[in-house]
Amino acid sequence: MDFVVRLHEGLGSTSLYYFLILSVWGYVRFFRKQGIDSSFWGMLVIAEILVILQCILGAYLWLEGSRPMRSIHVLYGIILPLMIPAAYLYTKGRSSRAEILIYATATIITVGLIVRAIYTAQVALPG
Repeated sequence: MDFVVRLHEGLGSTSLYYFLILSVWGYVRFFRKQGIDSSFWGMLVIAEILVILQCILGAYLWLEGSRPMRSIHVLYGIILPLMIPAAYLYTKGRSSRAEILIYATATIITVGLIVRAIYTAQVALPG
């Protein structure tokens, strides 16, 4: 189980940096008056896969008895995988300049949520 905990921690850090890069790239594209291209869509898909994998690992740890000391950590695990799909639904899948601003903002908010999730991740071990 120690391996899964380390993997969960490492994937959390990876997600943080990935979303930060994605957000900065989105804002750069917005200020250059560019919309969403296939590369940005691809990065959004990879970002979503990262948080889904993170949530699967977190759920596994939860089921194995490793619980965070602060329950709000679980709430972050529920909200994070919904951020990109929510932005997609809000923009109706369009890829113009205005929509990239929405995705860049959604990803920077996700960065903040990931930081909060990392800080609330202390675990109360069973027994």
